[in-house]
Amino acid sequence: MTKTKPYLLYGTEGCHLCDEAAALCDMLIKGQYQSVDIVDDQQLVSLYSTSIPVLEHRASHIALYWPFDFIQLQEFISGTN
Repeated sequence: MTKTKPYLLYGTEGCHLCDEAAALCDMLIKGQYQSVDIVDDQQLVSLYSTSIPVLEHRASHIALYWPFDFIQLQEFISGTN
């Protein structure tokens, strides 16, 4: 049985900002987030096309929008746990 990861990182392939966000997430929550390519879902494109990358906490639906740095990500993680 696969455990649901607590965070979703919305982005798209070829987005250098999304790559930066993923690198930050790997430092703090590696293995605890799932990358979601918004291009596959028109609703996600409508919601996030000008905002990606966006990290969402699944349980609370609270989102952290780019730009964010290590400290902001750390504070976000602390606030959602």
